[in-house]
Amino acid sequence: MSDFMIGGVSVAPGEHKTIDVRVAPMYTHDDLSISLQVVRGKRPGPTLFISAAIHGDEINGVEIIRRVLQHRSLSGIRGTLIAIPIVNVYGFLNHMRYLPDGRDLNRSFPGSAKGSLTGRVAHTFVDEIVGKCTHGIDLHTGARHRSNFPQIRADLDNKEAFAMTEAFGAPLAIDAKIRDGSLRECAGDAGISVILYEAGEALRFEEMYIRAGVKGIINVMRRIEMLPRSRSQKPPTALIVSDQTSWLRSPESGILRTFVPLGAKVEAGQVIAMVADPLGTSEIPVVAHANGVVIGRTNLPLVYEGDAIFHIAQYGRKVGTVEKQVEEFHEEHQPEELAVEPESAGEAPIT
Repeated sequence: MSDFMIGGVSVAPGEHKTIDVRVAPMYTHDDLSISLQVVRGKRPGPTLFISAAIHGDEINGVEIIRRVLQHRSLSGIRGTLIAIPIVNVYGFLNHMRYLPDGRDLNRSFPGSAKGSLTGRVAHTFVDEIVGKCTHGIDLHTGARHRSNFPQIRADLDNKEAFAMTEAFGAPLAIDAKIRDGSLRECAGDAGISVILYEAGEALRFEEMYIRAGVKGIINVMRRIEMLPRSRSQKPPTALIVSDQTSWLRSPESGILRTFVPLGAKVEAGQVIAMVADPLGTSEIPVVAHANGVVIGRTNLPLVYEGDAIFHIAQYGRKVGTVEKQVEEFHEEHQPEELAVEPESAGEAPIT
């Protein structure tokens, strides 16, 4: 095995290095850099990147990556793991989704070395990191005041992406169309299989979703033979895929009261929320337009007419099976209410 080069730094087999990849200078003359960790095994294998905070306020993935890097199983790794907990450094520092030029990094790939700040970040990320990988897992949450139930989004016509999605073990799988300028599109064009884990809300840590993310990444690493299989690991549940999702919008401006949580099964015609005016003189029901599962919702009770308030995925006749998988997910990942010793704090119990 030859040395692995990234950001001008050489990483030999068996080494573990922290590297700062310079992106672009700020107007303060400080350099904007992406910090990453490279974990190389002594034996050859796939090269996997795990990235978070492409949108700077989506922070669940930052904690997921921190825990993955502390996981004891990495001592037996084959191939190379590249962990990038904060891609959009500026947005992360300022609690913002975008970079200073106001562009969405996940609509700017593959970027340009001579483009805007966002374009340069995208170009460096692809050129220095993504382009050197065989697989990728990109971690996201909902936007501010919006939560997503744990789900994998991927091009499930890609056999390797399908296998990664199945191994991850999220309760919901969405066969999502690839959007122009997205990291998934750019990686797919280069023959790199990438899946996207969506879970939680911007600027919030949610323990259940973090635990599921850590376990899912380790499961994928086992599936692609970067890690040895666990003797106690259960075979993956048969994947049930939705290829049809839609937003339910507020019928009127007012104060929103919701009746169903994330992950709930809903039926066409079911009243799942009410929108009322502050004086209580009128109240309009919000009615589910299809059978399905709530995969996303607003957390803000103040809505305008036309605001997206519920995101519903349709699963046809298999919606009951999906409902059961959601229940099992809650049982498996619900945090225990116990005091945690300092030396074990922050570690997710994974088998």
